[in-house]
Amino acid sequence: MQLRKIGYSDLLSTPVAMGCWPISGITSVDVHDEASVATLEAAFEAGINHFDTAYTYGFDGESEQLIARALGHVREQVIVASKCGLHWEQGERARDARPETVLRRCEDSLRRLNTDRIDLYYLHAPDPEVPLAETAGAFHQLLESGKIRAVGVSNLRTVAEFETFTAACPIAAAQLHYNMLQREIETDLLPWCTRQGVAVCIYWPLMKGMLAGKLSREHRWDPKDGRQKYPVFQGAEWHKTQDFLDQLRPLAAAVGITLAQLVVAWTIQRTGITVALCGAKRPEQIRETAAAMSVPLTADQLAQIEAAIADRGPAPSGPAV
Repeated sequence: MQLRKIGYSDLLSTPVAMGCWPISGITSVDVHDEASVATLEAAFEAGINHFDTAYTYGFDGESEQLIARALGHVREQVIVASKCGLHWEQGERARDARPETVLRRCEDSLRRLNTDRIDLYYLHAPDPEVPLAETAGAFHQLLESGKIRAVGVSNLRTVAEFETFTAACPIAAAQLHYNMLQREIETDLLPWCTRQGVAVCIYWPLMKGMLAGKLSREHRWDPKDGRQKYPVFQGAEWHKTQDFLDQLRPLAAAVGITLAQLVVAWTIQRTGITVALCGAKRPEQIRETAAAMSVPLTADQLAQIEAAIADRGPAPSGPAV
């Protein structure tokens, strides 16, 4: 497994990172701190060195606190990524990317993570009430102070937004939504990042678990499971994806891997994709996806996958942040 450089920084990441949203327990069911700590430890033991969190992963940064608890003893061996710009108000996420808020949230995250620097700090989402260049200026201040080692952006929607931000602060990484069936970024954002040398760290590689193939056609949703609000988990789209997964299963079996491993292996072998963020709330889940880092796919296998993707057609993206 070859480590991958995060943009202009000296950070070297494994191709699979652990996405730490599920351990917050906000939209995931059956989440417990002890299992979350065990999952973080299992990810590190499986070879993952990159852990992605945010202030809003938990109503008050609980995911950050769990990372400090589980990985504090190996802090020098891991990349810790966090985000600011969103917060919770009466159970809903709200935006605040004023420069003074960015600076304050960074201090709060440093405290919760029990560290002296954040390796990769993202703007979680732009604030329509604040000029993007002003927000970027605060990130540049944090970068120059050494409190963060690299800057990332998430939930920017256009090349123009990327260019506005980077004019005020260099971007090392972009966190973008991408998977086999939701590939909109290939049109403009991914090529722009490739040209600019910006690392692309994608979320939803398994489409919130759908592409792992462990949700049956007859799946009954827990009322607390937030996934059922997304169009891809409903009606005809649900059944089209189930048909697609049935096409991929024989290929995964022939390679000797699980469906989830096939999907993640395809993702991290895509041109321009630096890191795939894989969420987990149980050790066995992250061990499975971590193993995809050692799965090379042949040109013939990749062609078969592309044919199945074309047959299925693109899936609708979920609601934006």
